[in-house]
Amino acid sequence: MTRLKIGTIVDDTPVKLTVVLPAAVHRDLISYAQALSKENGQAVEPAQLIGPMLLRFMATDRVFTKWRRSKGSADLGTSRSRQVSGTPTGESIDR
Repeated sequence: MTRLKIGTIVDDTPVKLTVVLPAAVHRDLISYAQALSKENGQAVEPAQLIGPMLLRFMATDRVFTKWRRSKGSADLGTSRSRQVSGTPTGESIDR
């Protein structure tokens, strides 16, 4: 199997957020969690995938990253040195 876009789930201080997802997205999250668990040998709950997937999505959105750089990290409340893990090759993406 080809490597998944999301790698190992990093334990980070979470912020609780409640979201409503379409049933199809939830089913896909369950399937993705099963595939990732099989690939990494690490049990993964579907809810654990949402944060890394959103991070990956935002880190690879060129327009958003360009906009973010133009605003500066102080305006956004996050460190520019924050890294997103889970790229297809396993390297980190600097924001």
